[in-house]
Amino acid sequence: MRTFLDIDRQVAFLCEADRLKSVTRANVLMDLSRPENSAEHSWHVALYALVFGASDRAIAMILLHDLVEIDTGDQPIHLDHDMDALAAAEASAARRIFGLSPDGAGFTALWAEFEAAQSPDARMAKRMDHAQPLFQVLQAANPLPDHVEIVRANLDKGRAARLATEWPEASAAARDLMAGRALAAGDLAQQLAFLAEADRLKSVHRANTLIDSSRHENSAEHSWHLALYALALAPLAGPAVDTGRVIRMLLIHDLVEIDVGDVPLHSAGGQAHGSAAVQEAEAAAAQRIFGLLPAVQGAELMALWQEFEAVQTPDAVFAKGLDRCQPAIQNLHSGGLGWIDYDVTLPQLETRVGSWVDAASAELWAWLHGRLTTHFSAG
Repeated sequence: MRTFLDIDRQVAFLCEADRLKSVTRANVLMDLSRPENSAEHSWHVALYALVFGASDRAIAMILLHDLVEIDTGDQPIHLDHDMDALAAAEASAARRIFGLSPDGAGFTALWAEFEAAQSPDARMAKRMDHAQPLFQVLQAANPLPDHVEIVRANLDKGRAARLATEWPEASAAARDLMAGRALAAGDLAQQLAFLAEADRLKSVHRANTLIDSSRHENSAEHSWHLALYALALAPLAGPAVDTGRVIRMLLIHDLVEIDVGDVPLHSAGGQAHGSAAVQEAEAAAAQRIFGLLPAVQGAELMALWQEFEAVQTPDAVFAKGLDRCQPAIQNLHSGGLGWIDYDVTLPQLETRVGSWVDAASAELWAWLHGRLTTHFSAG
């Protein structure tokens, strides 16, 4: 059983991780509206890994792999770097950031394994990390010419050149797209279409803000943060919970918001959270979005999403509890801005959040309830 001190430390790590949402990358969203950030990139890479058959361990590496950029920033692949100095800076960042967690040694070891890229899981995780930026550029409706040239150089002689031998189908697909050719019909084309559609989740804004209050959180980076919550708070789950399945649920749980938008937990009226109208719209969205995948795979992810929504299995109960817990922690650390907007009270949180978090983990709810009580007592 975890002590409150352990939960304090794990939440401190998770709150520090929130800063990854403010690290901008060189590439842009597929609609070209803004630069991508490293948190939503990490979510998208993890979704690639889920779609292309990676292990739970490889997905865990991906959730952690860019956290060092909180200290070092993104390092665009087309620019020159002092690789020794960068490696030293990233190792120092890993020690600081993972050291916040009571499980820091394990997280550091996973990160180091990813960096070394020697194990099968690490090589798979790297493969996904190298492929996602290629298709992020090439599947845009109007790819930026300078970004296409960066992709070309990356495929010819950069880190993505290894895809020609490690994943020749993806390498060939990227070259087809560069040449303006449509992808051949088949599983890969359908999977890439699904992953391209998923990019739109990065433009769905939520009611709560980042911890620094600089802007509203989006649903893609929220999904990454929740998956990281599942990884970090796994010791609080019951013995019947499969953390890997929970992480997979959380990576896909909000994809329906591409069509429906975020429905705030504390909203009211006919379109309120959990209303029949919202449930019907989300079910239709799930059918459309998962229907982009090959039939068998789409049905599997649809079933996983439905399991999360039904909240009947131990995995779904833990996942739903975390989905209620993360926004509460975000609000506690941002001064309760999201609660102020909706006039949220402590009794409302005890009903709308507490029942779900307590079902997931009594220890976690006891810890959270104490902090909520202190917050609302202070006015």
